[in-house]
Amino acid sequence: MASPGWRTRPPFVALWQGGAMGHHEGTTQDPTRTLDAAALTSLREDAAADLPQTAALRHALHRVPERGLELPLTQRLVLEALADLDLEVSTGSALSSVTAVLRGARPGPAVLLRGDMDALPVTEQTGEPFTSQHEGVMHACGHDLHVAGLVGAARLLAARREEIAGSVVLMFQPGEEGYHGARLMIEEGVLDAAGSRVVAAYGAHVMSSTLPSGVVASRPGTLMAASDTVRVTVEGRGGHGSKPYLAADPVPVAAEMVLALQAMVTRQFDVFDPVVVTVGRVEAGTKDNIIPDTAHLEATIRTFSPATHAVVPERIARLAEHVAAAHGLTASVEYTRGYPVTVNDAAEVARARRVTQTLYGEAAWFDADVPVPGAEDFSYVLQHVPGAFVFVGATPAGQNPADAPYNHSPRARFADDALVPSAAVLAGLALDRLAQGA
Repeated sequence: MASPGWRTRPPFVALWQGGAMGHHEGTTQDPTRTLDAAALTSLREDAAADLPQTAALRHALHRVPERGLELPLTQRLVLEALADLDLEVSTGSALSSVTAVLRGARPGPAVLLRGDMDALPVTEQTGEPFTSQHEGVMHACGHDLHVAGLVGAARLLAARREEIAGSVVLMFQPGEEGYHGARLMIEEGVLDAAGSRVVAAYGAHVMSSTLPSGVVASRPGTLMAASDTVRVTVEGRGGHGSKPYLAADPVPVAAEMVLALQAMVTRQFDVFDPVVVTVGRVEAGTKDNIIPDTAHLEATIRTFSPATHAVVPERIARLAEHVAAAHGLTASVEYTRGYPVTVNDAAEVARARRVTQTLYGEAAWFDADVPVPGAEDFSYVLQHVPGAFVFVGATPAGQNPADAPYNHSPRARFADDALVPSAAVLAGLALDRLAQGA
């Protein structure tokens, strides 16, 4: 993830006081509501009462972070946490995923709730009493809270099974941090795990800064960027640094490409549908007086619409090849697709806003004015079914959300309190959508 860069500042007021979410009276009633406020109020109270159990699971997960697609310790903790909930549980074959289906008392459609499970190659520096026991690996992006929050939502839903007409698919996913775990789970059938295609999907991501603990933020349309990688190799001809005219120096050509890429994104793309190209690695040569044969560039590319995402590779390849050709050199371009654009359904974001504000009051929701330039593989799910992805503030008490260490930092800390709205909002979204029917 990347810092949101929202132009409008979120409400920097703590919603968590004294260990329980404050009760908010006078929430505007929406005549299109499909789940009454009393049902959502009970979710809020039960989620708060369940915090010690969800926090204990979060701490256990935080101690044993695992990376990538194979997370045996994490998977075991999830299976143990779900064991007494009467779910239809299966595990993945290409990855150590867990899919659990909660059947309601009556037939109806299915919805999906997702929590990602993997950690990052970061050495923890938080000083938490439940700090990582795995050297060089840390839940620095809060996925331990995602898992515990989803288990908490499962417990809330299981306690209301008699009220549910339909099914809830619980998607516990490895490999979000660059391993395309959501795509693999889709290929293994997670969207159809209940016996029919889910009609909606919801996910939440905690933030260690920017939002106060308990505040939920999202927006309709593009919420997060697509993220791709490009590697350019400029092929020249080496020689002595004192006689560059006898060689074909790839270094100035590579340098010209770096600048030309910045001009390209401002001249070939709509300013309101931007492209971000950041060259993070330039490599060439071994010594100051030796002209190398080759020079290499590596860059990350962020786009914010499927249309722009589709055309960027050809534009970058054309620029690199032609800049090299102008100097009598050649360039090869290796473009690797990362995650697609994360696009929220407008009606489902409206549902998330309504459910959140009914649960915790109007101040608990923040309308994000611009997308976040980070990327998410929940985007794969939203390519198939309508849904909403939301951010949940998890800034610890006593820290200013404006300058607390951000996700992916070795010092990023997340408030356990955020597990309460995470669980309640996810469960509320599932109940609200199922109450609407097919």
